[in-house]
Amino acid sequence: MADHKYIGKSAVRVDGKVKITGAAQYVDDLEFGPGLLYAAIVESPHAYARIKKIDPSAALKLEGVVKVVTGKEFPYRFGLYMHDRYVFAQDHARFVGEQVAAVIARTPELAKKAAKLVKVDYEVLKPVLDVETALRDGAPLIHPELGKYQHVPWFFPEKDTNIAHFRKVRKGEPLKGFEDADEVFEDTYTVPRYAHCSIETHGAVGLFDHSRRLTVWAASQSPHTQRHLFAEALAPLGITHNDVRVIAPFVGGGFGGKAGVSMEILAASLATTVQGSPVKVLWSRAQEFYNTYQRQGVVAKMRLGVKKDGTITALEQKLYWDAGAYVEYGANVVNAAGLSATGPYNIPNVHIDSVCVYTNLPPGGPYRGFGYSEFLFGLESLFNEVAKKLGLDPVEFRRKNAIREGDILNYGGKMNPSGLHECIEKVAREIDWGKKRVSSDPKKAIGKGFSLFWKAPAMPPNAASTAFLKFNEDASINILVSAMEIGQGFLTVMAQIAAEVLGVPPTKIRVETPDTDRNPYEWQTVASHITWSTGNAVKNAALDAREQILKTVSRALDRKVESLYVEDEKVKSREDAAFALPLRDFVINGIMMKDGTFRGGPVVGRGMFMPEFASALSDPKTSQGGKPNVHYTVGASAIEIEVDRETGKIRIPKVVLGVDCGKVLNPELLKGQVTGGMLQGLATVLYEEMRFDDKGRLLNANFTDYKIPTAMDVPDEIVPIFVEHEQPDGPFGARGVGEHTMIPAAPIIANAIEDALGVRIKSMPITAEKIALALKEAAALRKEEK
Repeated sequence: MADHKYIGKSAVRVDGKVKITGAAQYVDDLEFGPGLLYAAIVESPHAYARIKKIDPSAALKLEGVVKVVTGKEFPYRFGLYMHDRYVFAQDHARFVGEQVAAVIARTPELAKKAAKLVKVDYEVLKPVLDVETALRDGAPLIHPELGKYQHVPWFFPEKDTNIAHFRKVRKGEPLKGFEDADEVFEDTYTVPRYAHCSIETHGAVGLFDHSRRLTVWAASQSPHTQRHLFAEALAPLGITHNDVRVIAPFVGGGFGGKAGVSMEILAASLATTVQGSPVKVLWSRAQEFYNTYQRQGVVAKMRLGVKKDGTITALEQKLYWDAGAYVEYGANVVNAAGLSATGPYNIPNVHIDSVCVYTNLPPGGPYRGFGYSEFLFGLESLFNEVAKKLGLDPVEFRRKNAIREGDILNYGGKMNPSGLHECIEKVAREIDWGKKRVSSDPKKAIGKGFSLFWKAPAMPPNAASTAFLKFNEDASINILVSAMEIGQGFLTVMAQIAAEVLGVPPTKIRVETPDTDRNPYEWQTVASHITWSTGNAVKNAALDAREQILKTVSRALDRKVESLYVEDEKVKSREDAAFALPLRDFVINGIMMKDGTFRGGPVVGRGMFMPEFASALSDPKTSQGGKPNVHYTVGASAIEIEVDRETGKIRIPKVVLGVDCGKVLNPELLKGQVTGGMLQGLATVLYEEMRFDDKGRLLNANFTDYKIPTAMDVPDEIVPIFVEHEQPDGPFGARGVGEHTMIPAAPIIANAIEDALGVRIKSMPITAEKIALALKEAAALRKEEK
């Protein structure tokens, strides 16, 4: 590993210059000329209502209005994992803000004005706004046709209910595990909904030209998946996959919110109604809050059986997810979380129910962490409480039960190579665990919190990555892939992988943003799997190109192919130290022979990767069998906080995160992931929360009322620790880490508050107000006991 020239080094970002100079173009920057049309959406003001009549006549009278489109034009379902959603609401609107119609006009101002003139006659119905109500006997059925919806084979909807998917995990003998326990502890924790808060809002432009070619420019994490879903949904119009092209320019933040298909299908569909004219749909900040995917809320009910020495004998975890009005993507969050809801612990007897529940709130979907942050808040908080009641050190309790390589996972597979125990030791040492610090200010209390974390890529078993690699005349390289750069440094790491194989510096390698006509297939940029999966595809493409290069030189110059290698943009020989043939001399033109003929020609590499060992098929009653998760990335995190005893305000002197992501390909980029991910995680704990009224309306769809952190809220010190237990099937041993760095934020804060103040808060967010009220309640309780 010490021989690596580019891998493991902090190469300069290949997309840095284009971004800091302002040359990078985002969807709203793209020019389409004076013929560009604009769409504004007519939205449901009700969380649940029957649509009786839509009257567009007043809107159509405005000069400059081109068309009003309703659900009658597009009675087609779509969805990534389950087809439960329409382009426009049909007979029922199921959440506040759902698209009921659209106005296409020549200016955005006119489109918005006309949208207000579209009259919709509703019969308002009583909405279902929480999982408890949705699961009651006799609750209104939000999707009466659930039993008829097309879905992937690993989803288990229950028709004639509001349960869109029910993931059951049964391992060992849970009943016996609880019988064998010396102590059994129970508790319930709740997590609200959250917004992604990308600085760039969703936007898309569609063009259906006169050759019946549909092109969509979209701020997207999923260009090929979008092409597929557009082609599926619009197939009744005679549109095929070959007719659809998706172009993804730079993206201003995603965090899962720009994965799959949400509002982008509006641009695609509306374009087909005004053939020859491009149509832009651009979300406002408010729409970004209430009509894109939201992180789902969850109620977690847990029961834990333990021996007096801290050995866990059994875990029961019941997770009830508020998935919203449509679950075509969100149900897979529920599925992934259910499979891993033990956390990174070796627990012999497990009973997990992960239940995806329809409500009349906006659709839930993918969000960084993909359900793991939500269940880990309750699980790791409960573990701290159990350790305390058993008289055990919380870190020792975790060390005793933490999973190791080869241990049996919840679904019967074996745990991959893991440096979890090393992470525990290093994080505990860095935070000075066991050493209590006392503030010099009597109004301030200091506490420490600790948590483990893990996550597996949540993806179908056949999620594939491909890459093309082509040389230019000067031996520079263009790499064509379809994964997205969303701030994580993906383009740079792909350049480093190719550079390592081909001996060309990353500064001479361009990695191109996706165009589904030009760039090869990629499932989606989600699941923290891109470094692993696309990295393997790029490495394979580079190896393919290198093999062509060496064979050409061998054939043309009569040298043994096994003696040749590439280094410093040259082909060199282990048998002849003086031999050094520059790549630029032949990677396009080939090598001229004595008779004037040439050998070789333009070098183009091709690479593909798909985990052929994965399977999502298992016993629906137990989840045993198959291999739904390709691997886990694991780690530990700790925090020290200083909290004001009167106001509840928290200051964070130090936070530590140790992670084993296999081989670290670029240390500086990974440090950035730790800082950014931890800050995003802390924001969900300390500030953020989506608030709805009793009619299902979002009350804080703006950055004034929905609080996110600023630079002033960054912890004083963030310490990243990298443990490198290489992933055998990863590119140079790497695993993904993009989501993991925010997952432990909630439990480390909650555990630190309990350590500092002796109060346990069981619902997020843990605001200063909530801490102050908890202290007041605790003081009142102590007074009553006296």
